[in-house]
Amino acid sequence: MSENNSHLLLVDDDERILSLMSTYLSKNKFLVSKARNSTEARCLLNYFEFDLLILDVMMPGESGLELLESIRKQKNVPAIFLSAKGESKDRISGLEIGADDYLSKPFEPKELLLRLERLLIRNNSSVSNKSGKRIKIGNKVFDLRRLELYQDNSLIKLTSLEISLLNLFVLNPAKTISREMVISSLDLSQGKRDLNKRNVDVQVTRLRKKIEPNPTNPRYLKTVRGKGYQFLP
Repeated sequence: MSENNSHLLLVDDDERILSLMSTYLSKNKFLVSKARNSTEARCLLNYFEFDLLILDVMMPGESGLELLESIRKQKNVPAIFLSAKGESKDRISGLEIGADDYLSKPFEPKELLLRLERLLIRNNSSVSNKSGKRIKIGNKVFDLRRLELYQDNSLIKLTSLEISLLNLFVLNPAKTISREMVISSLDLSQGKRDLNKRNVDVQVTRLRKKIEPNPTNPRYLKTVRGKGYQFLP
């Protein structure tokens, strides 16, 4: 995939599918944000400009069809529907409200990858320069494509682990991220890095020194007692 790191939003109430798709697409150089329902999706849509949406049709509450119909009134971001239903009427309903493609579950990850790459090329999204690729953290800016942190156009030096941590938190604003999720999301449980729960706390403390005006009283990277951490832009 392109080096531009197109930003995708995955919306599915199945945590296992979210995790599998996110891991696969991240390994193919995409930026990936996840939502378990339309409420979480709307929060992320208010925060980011996405290059492409991947939406489950059937979800508790507002369905993927209803969500996209609402989104289409404001923006024209490409969208792929995922559904366990393969009936033609469901595909037609999705396409009628503005979906660009439709993929029935179960599907091969490679097929999803090829379809979304085709859509990104067609919409010229993979080379766009959207403001959503740069996230403000107080007087600092984190560039999601370059994975670099700046203050007044000066690069702030981050370790590779600090970059990975910051990227994880920024892509999941307002969500509580547990220490276990940090280890799992960064693939740190396979001995690639010596990182346990206690060391996660140490790394977060170090990251705060790079992004917080007052690291002892954090404004952006909060501790959620007994649960983990929360990034509040």
